[in-house]
Amino acid sequence: MIFIDTGEQSMKNIAVPVPTFKVELASVPQNQRPVDSTPMSEPQAPVTGPVPGATTGKLPAIAVLPFVNLSADPEQEYFVDGITEDIISVISRYHWLSVISRNTTFVYKGEAVDIRRVGAELQVDYVLEGSVRKAGARVRITTQLTDAQDGSNLWSERYDRELDDIFALQDEITETIAATIEPELARSERQRAHRKVSADLGAWDLFQRAQWHMYQFSKENVESAIALYQKAIEADVEFALAHAGIAVGYLVLVGANFSEKPEQDIALALGHARKSVVIEDQDPFCHYALGRAEAFSFHHDKAELELKRAIALNPSYAHAYHGLAHLYMMTPGGDAEVSLGLMDEAIRLSPRDPLLWVFEHMKGVTLLNLNRNDEALKWMEKAAAYPNAGFWAFSGLAAAQSALSHLDDAAKALARALEINPNLSQRFLEDTYPGALMRYKECLKIAGLVE
Repeated sequence: MIFIDTGEQSMKNIAVPVPTFKVELASVPQNQRPVDSTPMSEPQAPVTGPVPGATTGKLPAIAVLPFVNLSADPEQEYFVDGITEDIISVISRYHWLSVISRNTTFVYKGEAVDIRRVGAELQVDYVLEGSVRKAGARVRITTQLTDAQDGSNLWSERYDRELDDIFALQDEITETIAATIEPELARSERQRAHRKVSADLGAWDLFQRAQWHMYQFSKENVESAIALYQKAIEADVEFALAHAGIAVGYLVLVGANFSEKPEQDIALALGHARKSVVIEDQDPFCHYALGRAEAFSFHHDKAELELKRAIALNPSYAHAYHGLAHLYMMTPGGDAEVSLGLMDEAIRLSPRDPLLWVFEHMKGVTLLNLNRNDEALKWMEKAAAYPNAGFWAFSGLAAAQSALSHLDDAAKALARALEINPNLSQRFLEDTYPGALMRYKECLKIAGLVE
């Protein structure tokens, strides 16, 4: 997916011209090796034992070692070095991650290194390494992410590609690797935070514990997350990510129908999201949070601007693509085809996301709106299968079953949705998406959802 700058244009509800973009949907290479799409597992509950050697409160650091050229042709060295340099550049977009410079890591080029020694010498928590092998018109790239403290493997992947356009290939591989390792690193940080004793928790650790609670997707866990984000802010008043986290937490309470005061919670979310952007204007998560808060406030033009800003800051940020797709679907007359392309990109970028069910549900919603009912059912079934799936997954499944006249199955799925959220109703859907998702609402009405 490509966003092409179309210059500044006037938009309603915004006093000054704003940057606008045109969306082009890029096709996914057909020869891409399927990646593991099993969502990442999370620890079942915080534990209190200490982590030997773990840092307290500082941002995690990563070193990208020079990829190894396994080809017989030394002329490929420039391509291999280019991939390493581009990965360093791309993952530097993650403001929560400290990335060691190319000049520092390239001193290890050509050496057989011990990862734990590299970790100690560079004072990093993670090391990414890889190799490139070219054979004829094909190239194989392997990568591995390692915990630098204990040497354990966190993630590895292999990419087989046709070597048609070397620069396009370099860009595609770089973006794919960067997008994939970000949630893996975030998961590892959440697990580290949970293994620390409470007295040792700094602002970063409190933020990561909050993230763990957010991914459990229950009212109690989201409220716990908000409280932990607040503690992180008390530890560091200029912690932009914690303000953004609080904003998203309040929006989840509203969107999941957990909130007792939705208008107040949306206002709180908007305030914290705006604060996060004031503190850190270059962080994509902050702009994502503000975009979502503007969307919940029905400021659709402002929301679109912020979500596109998040993508511009980090084109590998899957949640921003989902946020933009969600915005288009909640806007009356929104373009479902564009939304579908955005969801395809989100799923491609983060196929093991802890909230993958949210992505898959939204893809099902867009397919339902396009009257592609069999495909919609497939994605709704996938979304409802995850252990942390919320009521939206089951209401979506009910809608898809209803669209195919599977009314008994639709009734069962709707009953499960109501078990999770007894307040689900036609009125709630209309209040949440006024004038939008009309087919979704119609299908749920046929399934038996009360007014």
